[in-house]
Amino acid sequence: MRTVPGATDHVVVVGAGLSGLACALHLLGAGRRVTVVERDEGPGGRAGRVRLGGYEIDTGPTVLTMPDLADEAFAAVGDRLDRHVELTPLHPAYRARFADGSALDVHTEGAAMEEEVRRFAGPAEAAGYRDLRRWLERLYRAQMRRFIATNFDSPLRLLHPDLARLAALGGFGRLDRRIGRFIGDPRLRRVFSFQSLYAGVAPARALAAYAVIAYMDTVAGVFFPKGGVHALPRGMADAAAGAGAGFRWSSEVTSLERSGGRVRAVRLASGERIACDAVVLSCELSTAYGLLGRAPRRPVRLRHAPSAVVLHAGTDRTWPGLAHHTLSFGSAWERTFEELTRSGRLMSDPSLLITRPTTHDPGLAPPGKHLHYVLAPCPNTDIGPSGAEWRDLGPRYRDSLVAELERRGLDGFAAGVERELLVTPVDWADRGFAAGSPFSVSHTFAQTGPFRPRNLVRGLENVVLAGCGTTPGVGVPTVLISGRLAAARVTGETGESAGSGRSSGGRRQGTRTRIRTASSGVRTGAPAGEAAHDPS
Repeated sequence: MRTVPGATDHVVVVGAGLSGLACALHLLGAGRRVTVVERDEGPGGRAGRVRLGGYEIDTGPTVLTMPDLADEAFAAVGDRLDRHVELTPLHPAYRARFADGSALDVHTEGAAMEEEVRRFAGPAEAAGYRDLRRWLERLYRAQMRRFIATNFDSPLRLLHPDLARLAALGGFGRLDRRIGRFIGDPRLRRVFSFQSLYAGVAPARALAAYAVIAYMDTVAGVFFPKGGVHALPRGMADAAAGAGAGFRWSSEVTSLERSGGRVRAVRLASGERIACDAVVLSCELSTAYGLLGRAPRRPVRLRHAPSAVVLHAGTDRTWPGLAHHTLSFGSAWERTFEELTRSGRLMSDPSLLITRPTTHDPGLAPPGKHLHYVLAPCPNTDIGPSGAEWRDLGPRYRDSLVAELERRGLDGFAAGVERELLVTPVDWADRGFAAGSPFSVSHTFAQTGPFRPRNLVRGLENVVLAGCGTTPGVGVPTVLISGRLAAARVTGETGESAGSGRSSGGRRQGTRTRIRTASSGVRTGAPAGEAAHDPS
């Protein structure tokens, strides 16, 4: 593995999002002095926080999986996730509601889900689910160490026995066909393939290997942090500060001072100069390239994932049919992906993610009130309506979404909204997200693994990239891994493979997190609303 040569005693991390904070913790654990520079007033990046009339709104991802990856970052400095964040496993992880009126609770415990599938679709589908679950587990084991949680210096790194194992599992076939080998009910197939949307690829064209996201959702488990997902970056920043990191809030990096093929300092908008031995840019990929003054040459321009419209609604009521996370599917499926990824039209029959965080933390809303997050995928601005068009289109689309929610059983939703915040692709674009998409660069084959934008910068030997635009990709688990991989480029300490449940290599190590159960910078953030799985 290639690493930063020369001195790396003091590292400046640009951006205090999840990847930047994970990187900072791993660097601190390896004995580096770390300064984190963030343009916002506090940590979070995409996983930020907006306060709106007594409502505490997560501006980014609402679905948290694979918390062991976060615990690895805390453990690098001898700390533990559960000292900072209280996690509740969600049962069910999701509730799926379909256009025919049927509903399915998605459990991550195998026996419970098998019984639910038997109730929903019969014994043959329950047996198919058992086989699918075993396949997902094997697929995850084949991919994580070698293809996800690793730094690639060359595509030749793919030439390993694990590649043959992945091929034998059908990982290079098409996702929808592979899922269809196990289960025939089209409703069930949606539950295990919709995740490819967040990778920016339709299930009919996505590699079956992307079912690893379904493993994270439907097998490894979904968790809710008390205080919302923003509690995670807040806890990470506290742990990093306790381990000696310096933080510069409300500080925008405007340029990099270079000499002899190295960055010697970062310059802030205030005119201040911060000298450093290495720099990690965990900001938006396009912003990082702007600071570097160039982007890598690629045969084909980067393609970006679909965007999303998010309606944050503080309401005076809620609806008993909603779980913490509810997937509301329309009748259309193939047409939906055609609209989102190819034709650039708004979904004519939308599938939606509805999250109600006050299910497990009523303190996120005023007493007796409720908070709902409605995410509607939409085309990015490269292929769909432009940012300027969204300024007029946004309010009309909001009204159509509210009407659709009422048609799907959320009677009185419009009348129940007391405070709201609407986020559209123009808001993402205003934050510097390329193509107006919070999901960054899509995971086509040519933009995955060793073919994704690398986290090393040609021509500057002490600059490393982190975040969803670089390796390994989009989503909370993967951006946490991205931070660890960036730190490894600086320190050379790879530690345990991410996702192993053990801490990554560091000077001090903690123990695994104990998850509590319940009875039931450059601006790297967003103004509000980030798609789930990001989302970040």
